[in-house]
Amino acid sequence: MKIISYNVNGIRAAIKKGFVEWMEAGQFDVICLQETKANREQVDMEAIEALGYQHHWFSAQKKGYSGVAIFSKTAPDKVVTGCGVEEYDYEGRVIRADFGDLTIVNIYFPSGTAGDVRQEVKYRFLNHVFEWADELRKERPNLVIVGDYNIAHTEMDIHNPKGNKKNSGFLPEEREWMTKWFDNGFTDAFRHLNPEQVQYSWWSYRANARNNNKGWRIDYQSVSEPLKDKLKNCQQLTEVKHSDHCPVFLELEK
Repeated sequence: MKIISYNVNGIRAAIKKGFVEWMEAGQFDVICLQETKANREQVDMEAIEALGYQHHWFSAQKKGYSGVAIFSKTAPDKVVTGCGVEEYDYEGRVIRADFGDLTIVNIYFPSGTAGDVRQEVKYRFLNHVFEWADELRKERPNLVIVGDYNIAHTEMDIHNPKGNKKNSGFLPEEREWMTKWFDNGFTDAFRHLNPEQVQYSWWSYRANARNNNKGWRIDYQSVSEPLKDKLKNCQQLTEVKHSDHCPVFLELEK
């Protein structure tokens, strides 16, 4: 199973930059999008449906903001939107799809870069998702949680760790949460398969950061323990440019 996670920073903008043509060439089984910045009815899905994709959306109540979606070649057995907290569900941050005994959860974690108020929202969200995922795993043990986590976990995951140690996305508390997350039965698929490889998934639009590869790895694929031995491949597709993020690719043995 080939799974893509991709913060498209606006699906309508990404489509104008060749997103659908890239989808067609890739023939992925499941595509999880974050930051769609659109409601379903605002997007012409004819070309994507022609490629054989089902699509399920969970958009923010605020227009042009946040939002997640899952496109899949196989119809899911069940789709669940939200994580049960109105504050986060209002922003369209979590969508889940079950395929047989496999569950894929697509999450757009809040950013704290707008200031202290949003940083506190982020911390509350992290605490809630930790417990929420723990409960879900009891019901659905074969669990993949992909998305834009908005945290660079280790110094290998950011181009300038010393210069960013006081910036949201690389704060000690955030990184400690990631360590706790991966110590609690989830595996960082990319780091497990590529322990020494340095790849980034997001670059600032400023200072020619992408061309200089001054980036952050903030998009992750977490897999539960039963799936760890099924990990086949995991990479950042850094050459794909429809967004300030790149797609991240995960392949699981069926």
